[in-house]
Amino acid sequence: MAKTDPLVTVLKLAVTAEEKAALQLKAAQFERQKRQGQLDALNNYRLDYMKQMESHTGSTLRANQYHQFHQFIKQVDQAIHQQVAAVGDSEKQVGYRQQHWQETQQKRKAVEMLLAKKADKALIAELKREQKMSDEFAMQQYFRQQRK
Repeated sequence: MAKTDPLVTVLKLAVTAEEKAALQLKAAQFERQKRQGQLDALNNYRLDYMKQMESHTGSTLRANQYHQFHQFIKQVDQAIHQQVAAVGDSEKQVGYRQQHWQETQQKRKAVEMLLAKKADKALIAELKREQKMSDEFAMQQYFRQQRK
């Protein structure tokens, strides 16, 4: 049974960690997109409501209606403010996830590089062994021919 190089196990773990980080990044990007969509919807809703109220210009608004309009706009503005903060938080989360994914990617690449160097060293050692055996065989052939 061949002994498995511990670096192969480390590489498998690094690949798994990178895949997990990539999925987390994708989820964070999706969440950011969703929150941005909600913010856009709130902004559009506010704009539509303002246009609707603007169409009532010139007609008489009772004080009660005017007060309700301002209260409603204030609530929408608060919701927009909260959503802006949520989008900002999701932007930060995407940044953290992006950085984490890049770090895991670098670790994987480093392990792959170590394995490649190790394989190169093993190949060089094998080539040297083969060359040594070939030299010994040639020398034996030479001595055999000299004895004849």
